[in-house]
Amino acid sequence: MHKILENIFGWLYPLLRKMNMGDTLSSYISLVINVILLCVLAYIIYVVFRLVLVTLMVVIAKKTNTHFDDLLVSNKTAKYIAHLIPFLFIYKSVPIILEEYVYWETVFGKLVGIYIILLSLWIVRSVLKAIRDYLKSKPKFSDKPIDSYVQVIMIVLWILATGVIISTIFNIKTNTLLGTLGAISAIIILIFRDTILGFVASVQVSLNDMVRIGDWITFDKFGADGDVIEINLATVKVRNFDNTTTTIPTYSLISDSFRNWRGMLDSDGRRIKRHLLIKAKSIRFLNEEELQKMKKIQLVSHYIDKRQEEITKYNKTYHVDKTLSINGRNMTNFGLFRKYITEYLERHPGVNPNMILLCRQLQPTAYGIPLEIYVFSKDQRFEQYEYLMADIFDHIIASTVYFDLEIFELPTDTISADA
Repeated sequence: MHKILENIFGWLYPLLRKMNMGDTLSSYISLVINVILLCVLAYIIYVVFRLVLVTLMVVIAKKTNTHFDDLLVSNKTAKYIAHLIPFLFIYKSVPIILEEYVYWETVFGKLVGIYIILLSLWIVRSVLKAIRDYLKSKPKFSDKPIDSYVQVIMIVLWILATGVIISTIFNIKTNTLLGTLGAISAIIILIFRDTILGFVASVQVSLNDMVRIGDWITFDKFGADGDVIEINLATVKVRNFDNTTTTIPTYSLISDSFRNWRGMLDSDGRRIKRHLLIKAKSIRFLNEEELQKMKKIQLVSHYIDKRQEEITKYNKTYHVDKTLSINGRNMTNFGLFRKYITEYLERHPGVNPNMILLCRQLQPTAYGIPLEIYVFSKDQRFEQYEYLMADIFDHIIASTVYFDLEIFELPTDTISADA
């Protein structure tokens, strides 16, 4: 290669000397013509390689089934390589053209070398971006924080490139430079603290499968409640349900507590856990006449017959005095109401019968007796879930009057006074 370049750029100076031109004049004329020739050749090399590489890459991308080469084309990898080749030609030619001008040879050699390093980084970056886009198109990797890994690789390469550039500019040995960097490692760690923490967090998030792109997370500390749309080295972007975007530091995912709803979405149902407050004074025993009336409610008609038979048998066995309702065993309107709700939920088409289904009484409060519904919907979608929950409680609230129960609510005058 060196001999070829000497033949290209070394013929003019001897020819001018044979024409009896002065040494200085011959040198300057030779320099100018060689620089012009170098620029022309470099441009021709660039045009040829750009045409060949880009065209070849496009043809290959069209003929192959893989999507990766298409991504290389879209990220302009071939174009950047076509830029690099003529600069490698220039880098090799500069020492020959400027052989008599040591200072300028050093300056231009270093400048071209630095540009080659930066251009090489740009080529690597385009390849990494193509790999990132390719992996994101695969279901297995679509929810992984690929951006974080790409950013870490680029940071490491930039650090190495910076070291090489500094060594090139100041003629410092690489070992000496690495030793100096080691001595100031504390400062480097301080400068790149967030980056290092972000990298550690990204690795832990990925290995522990804590968050994926597309997950619905709730992070109260940052006011985030929505779908994860991006995970990179420093931040996690969440698109909230009101279409705003919240940016969360990646490290916060392992240092703070947040809620990931993926388990619910991957399961067979979404939990409904809500209660009503029943006035304690409206709860009472039911007499025979009231039970006969409530037998018209189809969902508890069979239950009333069965329970009446058990209760009657028990009371006769123990000779219970039924002149007072409190004696012996009895049915209450509240207990019958709970049974009615259970039967209603078991038959509801939107409730998953294969998961927990409860209608339970909680610890009494100053505002009444909490009656909690604990079931799972078949459809986890937000709109359908909210519709089902409203539909269930519409029915339950409307049903209380049929069991002579009252729902607690603050008196109107109390609300007005508080307001």
